[in-house]
Amino acid sequence: MRVCVLGAGVVGLTSAYYLVKKGFDVTVIDRQEGVALETSFANAGQISPGYSAPWAAPGIPLKAIKWLMQKHAPLKVSADPELKKIAWMGKMLINCTEKAYDVNKSRMVALAEYSRDQFITMRKDIGIKYDDGQGGLTQLFRKDEQVEASEKDIKVLKALNVPHQVLTPAQILEVEPGLAPVIDKFKGGLRLVGDETGDCFVFCQELKKHCDELGVTFKFGVAIERLVVEGGKVRAVKTDQGDFEFDNILVSMGSYSKELLSDIDISVPVYPVKGYSLTVPITDSQFAPVSTVMDETYKVAVTRLGGRIRAAGTAELNGYNLDLPKVRTETITHVVHDLFDQGCDLSEADYWTGLRPMTPDGTPVVGRTHIDGLYLNTGHGTLGWTMCCGSAAVIADIISGDKTDIDSQDLSVRRYK
Repeated sequence: MRVCVLGAGVVGLTSAYYLVKKGFDVTVIDRQEGVALETSFANAGQISPGYSAPWAAPGIPLKAIKWLMQKHAPLKVSADPELKKIAWMGKMLINCTEKAYDVNKSRMVALAEYSRDQFITMRKDIGIKYDDGQGGLTQLFRKDEQVEASEKDIKVLKALNVPHQVLTPAQILEVEPGLAPVIDKFKGGLRLVGDETGDCFVFCQELKKHCDELGVTFKFGVAIERLVVEGGKVRAVKTDQGDFEFDNILVSMGSYSKELLSDIDISVPVYPVKGYSLTVPITDSQFAPVSTVMDETYKVAVTRLGGRIRAAGTAELNGYNLDLPKVRTETITHVVHDLFDQGCDLSEADYWTGLRPMTPDGTPVVGRTHIDGLYLNTGHGTLGWTMCCGSAAVIADIISGDKTDIDSQDLSVRRYK
């Protein structure tokens, strides 16, 4: 049976891998000239099941107002009165309740934990290397109220049996000694011991080689125009290079999934949330991170990737704009300077920006649609790297008709109806 995967980012690529292992004849189509050249290119580097949580949370609306007044703020919203942006923000606000947060976080952590297990299995099966590390993630709290607020996350972690450690400043230094010069800035921390790290772009390059060996066909430089649906069944993909017919089609186009699907009356509440990253070489490893630290004040993740530091953060609501102004990179630069200035030379930093496909409830959209043969694996937001293997394994099971290893009922687009 022929399956087409639309999108060659980390979510589409892992989907192709799990599908071809199921015995499908798989083709991947992407407008770029290779894999992982958009959102998957230079993300934060963290595979963080324990940190998986929706942005929509109690207290966020008030915090968002305060952030808009700050220079180094986690959130930026353009002044453009874009209707799609306003509608998405309204849906996100609806999810800022205790009940919705608990439900959404439970779904996200379950999928992310499953995904981390799939990463482990994949490393054993094919020996893939991608500057990977298994050193966990440490959240850093600069304020007492952040320590108190972490209690609701700890409650969910306990309920899901996710390993974690509550840390004093002295205990933070035991896992991240490079913070010694600045440890007095922190009130405490939370360590998620099962979290991992790795270079998503390197992973995708290596995984493509395995997909090639397994017989996956890649069509690069092909612009996807629309889906052809006849009699309630998806029939083909219309592109700038002609129509391609398939038995099943999986849409994994990240932020661009929404526009493609809206043409066939499928409403997926995905909005492109712009993020920024920097990559800088390590000059003194004793003052560099061991794994990943997350500065909760600025919502910036700083990760060790071999001999490099990768920092990523900032959520900017500005449509599909991909400009890279210096003013938008100041927050991630500030955090790296503040935490690990002695371990790197920021004058050598490379900056990047990409669009994260966010849903208002934080959970990706994984599953079948009402159109026969059409499936979705999109909307992972900042957690595409974390959830890619898990959501790919789930969608491969769904397409093949097999029982999924985790509950996938509430992951489909039907939850928004």
